[in-house]
Amino acid sequence: MSKVAVVFHSGYGHTMRMAQSVAEGAGAELVPIDAEGNLTEAQWTTLNAADAIIMGSPTYMGSVSWQFKKFADATSKPWYTQAWKDKIFGGFTNSANVNGDKHSTLHYFMTLAMQHGGIWVGTGLNYNNTKASQRGDVNYLASSAGPMAQTPGDASAGEMNAGDLETARLFGKRIADVAARLHS
Repeated sequence: MSKVAVVFHSGYGHTMRMAQSVAEGAGAELVPIDAEGNLTEAQWTTLNAADAIIMGSPTYMGSVSWQFKKFADATSKPWYTQAWKDKIFGGFTNSANVNGDKHSTLHYFMTLAMQHGGIWVGTGLNYNNTKASQRGDVNYLASSAGPMAQTPGDASAGEMNAGDLETARLFGKRIADVAARLHS
């Protein structure tokens, strides 16, 4: 069995709810970035020991939160020694708007993963793009790169779309499956 870690920052609880769904699917350990953008030494140890690292951040102003960016900058230490080379990587995000420039956040994650010499895994899910499709369907927002969720700005984390959370759970399962095949 592979070790999967979900490192994420959540400003209002929505990204944390997605992280929990991803972790459920992957059987992963949650590694929350604190409000100041920091991790503990134990959390860094978890990431270093993981076979797969799944990254999550809300999309704020077209990119990751400053707390996630601070974490990303701190990954220069494992980058320098290529400690994360050949790990499986993936990422997910949430924003208040339907588009919200979420792909910019996912591309940020992909670039960070590639800088570490990682292997990116996307959703592997079909789109629901027919007239019969409903907002609660899996991968309704149609992302191949990683799960995207949309939650209205005045909605609580408890009001998140069930289809978005199921998309996140299925993504976590896919990451764990790919990591297990690669590391067997």
